[in-house]
Amino acid sequence: MKKLLIADKLHPIFKEEAQKFGYHVDDRPEITRAETLAIIHEYTGIAIRTKFNIDQELIDAATSIQFIARAGAGMDNINLLAAEARNIVCINAPEGNQDAVGEHAIGMLLSLYANLRKADIEVRDGIWDREGNRGLELKNKTVGIIGFGHMGQSFAHKLSGFEVEVIAYDKYKSGFSNRYAKEVSMEQIVKHADILSLHIPLTRETQQMVDDEYLFHFKKPIILLNTARGEIVNTAALLRAIKQGKVRGAGLDVLEVEKFPALDEIEWFNELKKSEKVLLSPHVAGWTVESYRKISEVLAEKLKLIR
Repeated sequence: MKKLLIADKLHPIFKEEAQKFGYHVDDRPEITRAETLAIIHEYTGIAIRTKFNIDQELIDAATSIQFIARAGAGMDNINLLAAEARNIVCINAPEGNQDAVGEHAIGMLLSLYANLRKADIEVRDGIWDREGNRGLELKNKTVGIIGFGHMGQSFAHKLSGFEVEVIAYDKYKSGFSNRYAKEVSMEQIVKHADILSLHIPLTRETQQMVDDEYLFHFKKPIILLNTARGEIVNTAALLRAIKQGKVRGAGLDVLEVEKFPALDEIEWFNELKKSEKVLLSPHVAGWTVESYRKISEVLAEKLKLIR
């Protein structure tokens, strides 16, 4: 019998659909990595979100595994090279949370341009400062998107009603211009962007990509949005760019270090949380009530294809 281990919290629809496909499903969202290592050899497949890495050690222990299902978009917690060497199929579900990510990025952008966080805090503290909270309009601005996969395309689509110019760069795609975005070079992004939004995976190439040198080359002060992976941005460099006026503001759903208490021990975090020009959220851009179900539905459909 084909056996599937759900080692993280997924919507029940995934288990229901997998059972229809003939899998015996063990739904164990609380299982630890150590416990998984001890039993993974019994399973045909494993489904996970972000609880632990599917690394070389775990893949070596998974002697019967045929597929790894990642409930989400990013695959950086899976050793894809080790999986490929074993002919293990890896599937994910970026279609399931693309709308959530696009909307979250829009929300962060509008909040930063309208000074909503600062204004809200001041009013609650008895400060009525209209001039100090004068905002900017999004209309006629140029939005630069790095990465034009599911997330980048969703963000571009959702910008279409704001009368902005959307330009996009993707190192691994070409010919993707459409009515929502124009394909351009990285040089054109640097020259024209008022807003920069990151929608790229975390790889060796993109890790710490946004550093002092990267930010130095932008011709205008930018709003930086990161709903991708925290390790893509060097946070200390970002804070320096904010002080220098190179970055007007930043919306960060992801950080280089996530979760407490580890985050509180990072030197740059104190400065980050005090900044009125930074908006933070706890890696929830793709995690809505709707996306929770949609991710599992998409993953189940792809599971059907590898039966």
